[in-house]
Amino acid sequence: MHVAMMRLAKGMAVLGALVLSFLIVMTCISVLGRELNSVFNSDVLQSLAPGFSQAMLEWGIGPILGDFELVENMMAFVIFAFLPLTQIHSAHATVDIFTTRFPTRVLNWMAAVTEIVFAVVLIVFAVKLYEGMQAKMRYGETTYLIQFPVWWAYAAALVAAAIAALSGVYMALVRLAEALSGRRSETETPGADH
Repeated sequence: MHVAMMRLAKGMAVLGALVLSFLIVMTCISVLGRELNSVFNSDVLQSLAPGFSQAMLEWGIGPILGDFELVENMMAFVIFAFLPLTQIHSAHATVDIFTTRFPTRVLNWMAAVTEIVFAVVLIVFAVKLYEGMQAKMRYGETTYLIQFPVWWAYAAALVAAAIAALSGVYMALVRLAEALSGRRSETETPGADH
């Protein structure tokens, strides 16, 4: 079971990385296009090389239309895509100043309670995303500039959130089993390495 969950988590992380990379490249190109558009529209370049400047503007040099709409609508997917791997590795940021000297049994129970809370929160996120997606579909809401159906972004985030919730439930069960048995399983130990 752990191997299957790890593969699913890694697959989601790779997919999230690809989408994030696309958004980063698109944003950089859009910023560069916006700057070049300003240069080609400047009085100096219009007077020095009006033909070249106009040709570049007609060629479409400028920002990518709706770039911020795509970033805004895809970031939830990216965030939820990385959560399963974070859950399985227990790599959330922790402050363990006082807990380092606790006995293993206490640490196991603290980890179990924490994972149960994470699982509940992730399930709530998935349910609320589903409800939001249903509302966006019902009203046919689109983005302003590119008329991107908003429910598509909700659907993508919902898939990632559902997988994150599944990994949260899995890890809650793993940590609960560890707390009941008093020993660690083959999964990562709680807390990020830092």
